Amino acid sequence: MSYSFEYIDIILLAMIAGFIFLRLRGILGKKTGFDEDINSNFQQETAEVKQEKKFNPETFDDNAKKEFLKGAQVAYETIVTNFSKGKLKDIKSLLDLTVYEQFNSALNERNSKDYLSDTTFIGINSAEIKDHKLNKNMLEVTVEFVSEIISCIKDKENKIISGDPEKVKKVHDVWKFSKDSRSNNPNWLLIDTQA
Repeated sequence: MSYSFEYIDIILLAMIAGFIFLRLRGILGKKTGFDEDINSNFQQETAEVKQEKKFNPETFDDNAKKEFLKGAQVAYETIVTNFSKGKLKDIKSLLDLTVYEQFNSALNERNSKDYLSDTTFIGINSAEIKDHKLNKNMLEVTVEFVSEIISCIKDKENKIISGDPEKVKKVHDVWKFSKDSRSNNPNWLLIDTQA
């Protein structure tokens, strides 16, 4: 009799396994051979989206220029105010190595003479893109800024060496920003300044 229970157990287990198999097949479905390869299509679509987001100097339209100028104005004010305060470390990530070294040299010269810069940034009157181009793999955009600043240089005895602490001065600067077209990093670097 014990043998008959083993056969019944095996038959019951087979029926349970069959039931589970049919339920899973009904829930998950089955492959028919006509299914589309989702992975290959997804990779193609994401690659196309990435290409569209990259900066292209030929398609630098009005919207792209407005967005760029917003960031450039923030960078301009940040760089001017931090340089005047002598806080070069705070703006190092915005500067090309050559410009950083020029700024550092100017700060070292100012510090060696015990001069202090007293600068108040009033605001930017205008910012206009003068040129944009692709130089090898580097994207370069030249911007002309017109800003208002109160600035003077004082010695250690608080005597004014240059500038006027009471007068708002209109400043014209031409700055060139650059970024690697192959990089996903959205940040631009200041690579040249002209007053």
